[in-house]
Amino acid sequence: MISALSHITRLARAGFVFAREGVFGVVDPSLVPPPGQLALKIARLVERRNAKSGARLSRALTRLGPAYLKLGQFLATRPDVVGVAMARDLEALQDRLPPFSQAEAEAVITQSLERPLSQTFVHLGPAVAAASIAQVHRGEVERNGVRHQVAVKVLRPNVASRFRRDLSDFFFVAHNAEAHSAEARRLRLIEVINTMSRSVAMEMDLRLEAAALSEMAENTRDDPDFRVPTVDWDRTTHNVLTMEWIDGIALNDHARLAEARVDLPDLGRKVIQSFLRHALRDGFFHADMHPGNLFLDEAGRLVAVDFGIMGRLGAKERRFLAEILLGFITRDYRRVAEVHFEAGYVPGHHSVENFAQAIRAIGEPIHNRTAEEISMAKLLTLLLEVTGLFDMQTRPELILLQKTMVVVEGVARGFDPKLDIWKIADPVVREWIAQNLGPLGRIQGAMAGAGELGRVAAGLPAIASRAVAVLENLERMSREGITLSPETIAALGRSEGRKNRWRTVALWIIAATFIGILFAIRHLQI
Repeated sequence: MISALSHITRLARAGFVFAREGVFGVVDPSLVPPPGQLALKIARLVERRNAKSGARLSRALTRLGPAYLKLGQFLATRPDVVGVAMARDLEALQDRLPPFSQAEAEAVITQSLERPLSQTFVHLGPAVAAASIAQVHRGEVERNGVRHQVAVKVLRPNVASRFRRDLSDFFFVAHNAEAHSAEARRLRLIEVINTMSRSVAMEMDLRLEAAALSEMAENTRDDPDFRVPTVDWDRTTHNVLTMEWIDGIALNDHARLAEARVDLPDLGRKVIQSFLRHALRDGFFHADMHPGNLFLDEAGRLVAVDFGIMGRLGAKERRFLAEILLGFITRDYRRVAEVHFEAGYVPGHHSVENFAQAIRAIGEPIHNRTAEEISMAKLLTLLLEVTGLFDMQTRPELILLQKTMVVVEGVARGFDPKLDIWKIADPVVREWIAQNLGPLGRIQGAMAGAGELGRVAAGLPAIASRAVAVLENLERMSREGITLSPETIAALGRSEGRKNRWRTVALWIIAATFIGILFAIRHLQI
């Protein structure tokens, strides 16, 4: 119960910050039940001046700290949870915070690398970028008598403990919401926070970001249009990531791109095709491909940075993506519908024909428009909305893919407003289908299936032995029953007694708080 009171206290502070920043002012009272309307009126009383202007929610989340900032960015990828309008507002949320001091950064590096700073870096400049989890410095190292420029990413001091505390509050809200709301259970709020928690945990171990860089480097080593920075593993730990410094032109620097006379339509093609290759061919893609994270090097290749958020697609999801894209390109709507059923995304009691009809309603308007009016990202958004009518459960990996495609397509169209997204995607999609679903792909699939059957057959004796042991235990339990030791029974009794006492205390606190609110309202009315 003490833990619950701690959660409620911190959440009450967060609610106060939301109220001060005018977040509740955008809520339509008519859509809220009477008790909620009273809470909205109270919240409006503490709203500060000028709170009605600007991005209210972004301001509030930034004030509440790193975990809330990350929550906002994560929910921007989940329009199925927060709604399309709020997701679009949250997309503009900037993960920028004031940098921590140079002395703190140097202390983290020295402690993490277990060597004096002078033995690891020839020079370490001030922070050039700072976010909620880490900040980046420009440094210089010496290898074999030659100096190299590097980017040094340093984790914020004590950021892990702050995230653990705030994430525990988010879990508290999610558990209580699912316990009392069928809609919360449908949206799987606990799983949403679980996914965010895993993502943040990976971001806070910079060795994992280095591993993502290394994996993508292997995947793309033969790509003519894309590469990633190399990792300096000797200067990389849990709290520090050292990698090659990229001197290319940032894709959001339109003045330098124009000065360098870059072929902008071709640059848009590179962005789209690189993303689709990574998603389809590798099943591993950069999930934060905004222009600030993409550079153009001297050789004309795209270079991506900031690998904190990555997306993965299994074989089933990649086949699903390729076949639905090809189905829309060729207007084979029944095949698009069948792919949903084959992947198990839509329950079998629904009609394939009815689902194909719903998909046709999405696809046909596309073929009556010019190329620049056709948005692949919008098509996937509409597709995910329609599938909700056919009981398709939330697929986080597909939603992350769809949100990344929105960003990628926006970047590409910024370079070429008349970009024919389908013409550019067609060769990548057909190449993957030919390699994976054509004759060669079927042979490879059959060989992989035979190998899997062999592994299962080899493990059958061990499986049979474990099954016999489980059956013997069940037989003994059914014959003798389940017995608890006296110590266990006494401990359960003490635990239940403590819960009842704290439950009583909590009820009195809630009652006193409610009475205080009523008196405050009455006083304000007088």
